[in-house]
Amino acid sequence: MGEPVRFKHYDRVMAAFVAILLLSNLIGASKPSYVNVPFWPEGWWPAPEGVFIFGAGVLFFPVSYIIGDVLTEVYGYARARRVIWTGFAALLFMAFMAWAVVSLPPAAGWDGQEAYEKVFGNTWRIVAASMIAFWVGEFANSYVLARMKVWTKGKALWTRTIGSTIVGQGLDSLIFYPLAFYGLAGWPPELLWQVVLGQWFIKTAWEAVLTPFTYLVVNWLKRAEGIEIFDTDTDFSPFAHDRTAG
Repeated sequence: MGEPVRFKHYDRVMAAFVAILLLSNLIGASKPSYVNVPFWPEGWWPAPEGVFIFGAGVLFFPVSYIIGDVLTEVYGYARARRVIWTGFAALLFMAFMAWAVVSLPPAAGWDGQEAYEKVFGNTWRIVAASMIAFWVGEFANSYVLARMKVWTKGKALWTRTIGSTIVGQGLDSLIFYPLAFYGLAGWPPELLWQVVLGQWFIKTAWEAVLTPFTYLVVNWLKRAEGIEIFDTDTDFSPFAHDRTAG
């Protein structure tokens, strides 16, 4: 049995993925925001009165998907799978830590408990929705990209980065917001679906806009690592274990 291959930058890419994942979920996941779209006809759903509504976390969370694309493209599905599970474990610990810290009684004289609970006291619904959406979306994204790389014979990188994002980010948005907020005060159905579609659109647009950057990073990493991996014989089960994916 061969020894695991060691790479120069794999650990750094993993660290960047997990850091952006945690920060985007911690800071921006539950805040809806908007931009005015003057040219959008008034009353045309899903942007009534010329307003386009989106979740604030969408400005940064898609970067984790771009890094996920880089991981799968450069290092292959098996190594991307390891990073996804690492991110999942980090999200789980973050949720536990937030619950534990919020639950501790505040010291006498400290008046920040209410604000702390509002920011960090996510309900079980939000935590579960975030975990499920991340797991499904990331694995779908990585699977589609790996398959498309084989189909395209490694050509036209933009088709698989954008194509995988359409699938992965679409599933992520479709799962997270309804599971987390459906039926809650302040989240009427029309707002909920506006945010879902807004998230999906902005995430995909981000991927398209940053495609030149993705090309630069992917090409640089492939040269630095000296690899070109095609997942022709890969077990795509999220639960498979590849000992060579070091």
